[in-house]
Amino acid sequence: MMEGNSTAGSSTSSQFSVADLVVVVVYFSLNLAVGIWSSCRVNRNTVSGYFLAGRDMAWWPIGASLFASSEGSGLFIGLAGTGAAGGIAVTGFEWNATYALLALAWVFVPVYISSGIVTMPEYLQRRFGGERIRMYLSSLSLLLSIFTKISTDLYSGALFVQVCLGWDLYLSTVLMLVVTGLYTIAGGLAAVIYTDTLQTLIMVLGAITLAVKAFNEIGGYPKLEEAYLKAVPSKVVPNTTCHLPRADAMHLFRDPVSGDLPWTGMTFGLSIMATWYWCTDQVIVQRSLSAKSLSHAKAGSILASYLKMLPLFIIIMPGMISRVLYPDAVACVDPEECTRVCGAAVGCSNIAYPKLVVELMPSGLRGLMIAVMMAALMSSLTSIFNSSSTLFTMDIWRKLRPGASERELLLVGRVVTVVLVALSVVWIPILQSSSGGQLYIYIQAVTSYLAPPVTAVFILAVFWPRANEQGAFWGLMVGLALGLARMGLELMHPTPRCGVPDHRPWLLAHLHYLHFAALLCAATGAVVVGGSLLTPPPPPARLKDLTWWNLSREPHQTSVDSRSQGPPNGSCSATLDTQQPSKAEGPPAVALRDTTEPHFWAHICSINALILVCVNIFCYAYFA
Repeated sequence: MMEGNSTAGSSTSSQFSVADLVVVVVYFSLNLAVGIWSSCRVNRNTVSGYFLAGRDMAWWPIGASLFASSEGSGLFIGLAGTGAAGGIAVTGFEWNATYALLALAWVFVPVYISSGIVTMPEYLQRRFGGERIRMYLSSLSLLLSIFTKISTDLYSGALFVQVCLGWDLYLSTVLMLVVTGLYTIAGGLAAVIYTDTLQTLIMVLGAITLAVKAFNEIGGYPKLEEAYLKAVPSKVVPNTTCHLPRADAMHLFRDPVSGDLPWTGMTFGLSIMATWYWCTDQVIVQRSLSAKSLSHAKAGSILASYLKMLPLFIIIMPGMISRVLYPDAVACVDPEECTRVCGAAVGCSNIAYPKLVVELMPSGLRGLMIAVMMAALMSSLTSIFNSSSTLFTMDIWRKLRPGASERELLLVGRVVTVVLVALSVVWIPILQSSSGGQLYIYIQAVTSYLAPPVTAVFILAVFWPRANEQGAFWGLMVGLALGLARMGLELMHPTPRCGVPDHRPWLLAHLHYLHFAALLCAATGAVVVGGSLLTPPPPPARLKDLTWWNLSREPHQTSVDSRSQGPPNGSCSATLDTQQPSKAEGPPAVALRDTTEPHFWAHICSINALILVCVNIFCYAYFA
């Protein structure tokens, strides 16, 4: 794999000019400055300060951070690559998020605020009692982080840097990891949220610039469909059709049986995965829980939803244009040719976006796009490192050492980040040999095997007071067994390459992973309901403030802040204590733990949410 990639890179590195280098250096200097400034603003030597940004974030950085956390470089490369390979249907993964984000702000965040929790497993422990669900969820989240989120972002970011600069894949990855890790360990969540805001701005502006140049190359949007359907590589596999673009490339809704992304799966299965990601995943919910008030959390969700409408136009369609302009490289199907172009025999659609940047961007702007991709990588990684260290510290370490001091918890959080960095670096050689052409679909598939049981349990925990610990635990176990069984089959029988007959078992060949996600969620829900009805109901005390039907309207003190004595003396925060004691010690301000909100802003948020849903439905209908 490395030979192909290094040849791709070395021919382009000469195009990387001094102007590009200057842009990259200036960008990273800015980034570091913002990180240090935000770390000084928020007192990060209390647990609430380091992990929840002092619960004092306004709506705009929350919205930008929600968007940036989900748009890692893996998604940039994955969305453009899947767009190049199959057209616009992959947009559904982005647009479906609108409904999950609204559910997060209007349904789940009020419940989480009412219960006064910091991590998602902590919520389930309060709701059901016992330790086993909380420990299982924490472990599952950490594993998912290492093997799907961190590994994808690392591979994609390194692939991008290598294609563009010709640097060694391993070297560029380690360098980015070191910068990202240092910066997360030093700053906590405030640094992550403020730099996310800066990176979102640069990502969107850079991607828009590239999209405009790409559309100009093919003569504008009206020419896209015609040009895409003619984008065929010169070397093909005889007696096959896999080199031809899909006839339904410009349609979001595809055949439920023969479609590569069937509309039934994109509606039902994807909604379940989206609910897991946006409403129960630590990385995302942590952003919303750091809001000043419920209105700010709602407005942040609305902003993120609008930003999620952009990827079709600034990532996916440019990926399709890349296939039009460079069909022999991006659309290759012959295994030997693909290995020569990008080092991956299964296909080279992943290089669609880097190829556009290298070929189309003028000097200086090319440097900006490199900075954008590094920004996307760092944004996603900082979010994951920070949230994973929160999970381990709050859910696993405090169980092992109940008497742990504030200083010890903070130290453990930072050590966990270092361990995650080390595991990720060890994982890189395995990624180098993985099938690059399948990366984006691999992530979605793994999610569809492991996430639906968690979605089912959270929905029942919030809406069905009768659900109890036994039902929830055995539901999760049955769901995990079914999901791992399907995942094992998938690893033993990978999707055949172009021209190779498909001899996979029926369950793989004919049951799409998105349909499997819906069935898995339903099966888990059935086990939870059955198990709960066969065992005693939870006592009323177990439900207080913890379900949708009995939200607390009182200001609620979070569990973590109760441990916050004054901070140990340290850097920025030691000087900050004298100016802002309320952030450092004592109870947080009322608004931070209160589910009530001013009627005026509640109405403004609701009206904006309605407008957003109308825009979303219109876009779906237009491209259906």
